Amino acid sequence: MLKANYIFFFLTIVGSVLNGQDNNDTIKTELKFKGQISTWAHFNPKNDYQLYLGARAIPQLNYEIQMPKSKLIDFEASANIYGDVGIHFVDSLKADGNVSPYRVWARYSAQQFELRVGLQKIDFGTAKMLRSLRWFDQVDPRDPLQLTSGVWGVLGRYYFLNNANIWLWALYGNDERKGNEILKTNSGFPEFGGRVQAPFLGGETALSYHHRTSNSQDLNGIIPIHDEIGENRIGFDAKWDLFVGLWMEASWLNNNKDLGVFTNQQMLTLGTDYTFGLGSGLNVVFEHMLTGYSEKAFQLAENTNFSALSIIYPISMFDNITAMVYYDWTNGEVYNFINWFRQFDNTTLYLMAYWNPENTVLPMYDGTQNLYGGLGIQLMYVYNF
Repeated sequence: MLKANYIFFFLTIVGSVLNGQDNNDTIKTELKFKGQISTWAHFNPKNDYQLYLGARAIPQLNYEIQMPKSKLIDFEASANIYGDVGIHFVDSLKADGNVSPYRVWARYSAQQFELRVGLQKIDFGTAKMLRSLRWFDQVDPRDPLQLTSGVWGVLGRYYFLNNANIWLWALYGNDERKGNEILKTNSGFPEFGGRVQAPFLGGETALSYHHRTSNSQDLNGIIPIHDEIGENRIGFDAKWDLFVGLWMEASWLNNNKDLGVFTNQQMLTLGTDYTFGLGSGLNVVFEHMLTGYSEKAFQLAENTNFSALSIIYPISMFDNITAMVYYDWTNGEVYNFINWFRQFDNTTLYLMAYWNPENTVLPMYDGTQNLYGGLGIQLMYVYNF
C-alpha cells in the first residue's frame, strides 16, 4: 500500500502537467530496455566457505514522455537478482539468493527543476572514500559496480543559473539502516531534509540537514532503550580546484534522548587529489576522517582516525589499475586493495586482490565487508546490454 501511494502521488502530478498541454503540443515517447549481468569467483582461505561463486542481473526498463519546452516525464524500474554458492572444501556448501526491486521511480523535470518519486538513490558530498555525508547509500569505493540499495521517498531539486541548487526530500517506509546510521528508523514517522549548494570563493560549498525518528530497541544492553528518538543531522561540505583538488565534509548528529556516548556523533573528512604527469597520468587521492562520539556535542570522548590513499593509473586505452590503502590509526591496522580491469565494447573484466585484518572495522559499508577479511582474490566479469 505504501509503495502504491508513491505512484498515485506522482500520477496526480503527471495528470496535472499533461492537462496543461496545448492541443498543438507534440509529445514523443520512448521505451528503453537495458541492464547489467555480472558473475564472479571469490577465494579467501580464511572464510568459513573459502570459494564463492555468484551471479547478478540488474534488468532496467525506462519509459520517457518528451514534451515541449524541454519538459520530460520519465519512469525507471529495475530489479536486483542475485545468487551465490559458498563452497567449503570439500565437505559442505551454502547457497543464497534474492530478488528485490533496485530502482522504482518516476520523475518530472524541466530546464531548472526536477521532482522524483519512488525507490531511488540519494547521495551528495565531496569526499570519495571516507564520506562523512554518506547519509542514505551504502556505496563502497572498492566496489567496481558501485551498487547500493535505494530509499523510498520524494526528492525535488531546483537549479539556479549561477550553478547554485536547492534540494528538498521526504522519506517514508525505509526500515533498514541507511548510510552510516547506527539506529534503525521508527517506521511510523516520516523523514525529511534538504540541502543548499552555492558557488563560493571559486569553488562550491553546501549545507545539508536531515531529521528522522529512530529507535534503539534492537541494541538492548548497548545503549538505553527508547522507542522514539528525534535525530537531527547537519552537514557541511566544500570543494575547490586549485593547484591541487581540495575538499572537506563534516557531519554532526544529535539525538534528543540520552543515549550515553552515542547521544552525539561528529564526523570530519579532509581530502586532496593531484594528477602527476607520469606516463598516461597518475592520479593520487588522499583523505583523512575523524569520527567521534560523546554525551555532549563536540567533546570527542570516543574517537577514531582513518586515512585513505587511492592511486589510479591508466595502463592503456583499455586497461586501468587502481590501488587503495586504508589505515586505522586507533588500532594500527592497514587495509589493502588492488583492482586491475580491462574494458571491452560492452564487457569489463576485473581482477581484484586484498590483504586486510581478519576483523574489519572500517567506518563504512555494510556487512558484506566481512567476506574481505584476511587475504583473498576476486575475479569478476561484467556485461552491459
